[in-house]
Amino acid sequence: MALTPALIITGIAIALLVVYGMDVVVGYSTDSGDGFIPFDHKTRGMGLGLPALILPIIAFFISKKEPSKGLGIMIIIAGILIIIGGAVVIGNAEAMEEASGRSILAETVPLIIAGLVQIGLGILKIKKS
Repeated sequence: MALTPALIITGIAIALLVVYGMDVVVGYSTDSGDGFIPFDHKTRGMGLGLPALILPIIAFFISKKEPSKGLGIMIIIAGILIIIGGAVVIGNAEAMEEASGRSILAETVPLIIAGLVQIGLGILKIKKS
C-alpha cells in the first residue's frame, strides 16, 4: 500500500535532480552563468536539491516492509545523480572558491555522503526484495 507513494516521491526526486542538472548545464553554457530557473544558487539548491535529498530516504522508510526492486533502483539512480552533481561542483571548485570565497569542498562532501547513503538504501531495498 505504501509502495505507490514511495515510487511517486522517488520519481519526483529524480525529476527535481534532472531539472536542477539541466539548469546548471544551461547556466554553464551561457555567458551570464544563469540557468533557465530565475533563482540564485542558494534558492535553487534549497528548492530543488534539498527535496531531492530527502524524498528518496522518506520513500525507503515508508515502504520498508514492502519488497520492490524498482524502488531500490530508483533510489540508487537518485543517489548517483546527487554524486554526479557533487563531482561537477568539486571539478569546478577552484573557480567557484575564487568567486565566492567559500570552501566548496567542505560544502560538497556532505552532499556526496548523502548520495552514498541513498545508494546504500537502494541496495538494501533490492536485497530485501
